[in-house]
Amino acid sequence: YELHNGNIVEMAQPVGDHEELKSFLGVEIPFEIKRLGLPYGIPNQVIVRPEGKDCGYFPDVLVVNRANLPNEPRWKKESVLSQGASIP
Repeated sequence: YELHNGNIVEMAQPVGDHEELKSFLGVEIPFEIKRLGLPYGIPNQVIVRPEGKDCGYFPDVLVVNRANLPNEPRWKKESVLSQGASIP
């Protein structure tokens, strides 16, 4: 499900190819983050909700700049990110 203009929209169930790619990225991206010593993380459940917008989405894979998380006003209580503040 995603939130668009205040309405809940049901999204189609992902197909096998989509899940394979998500699985691949879920291994390779963290490996590269660690190998390169980057200050990034990949949260499992986070809503990306742009400031001033009445919409939000739950991404399959999201790379977050952990150093910017203190700038996210809703992060500690709601696991919600505004697009741009913490996303590299």
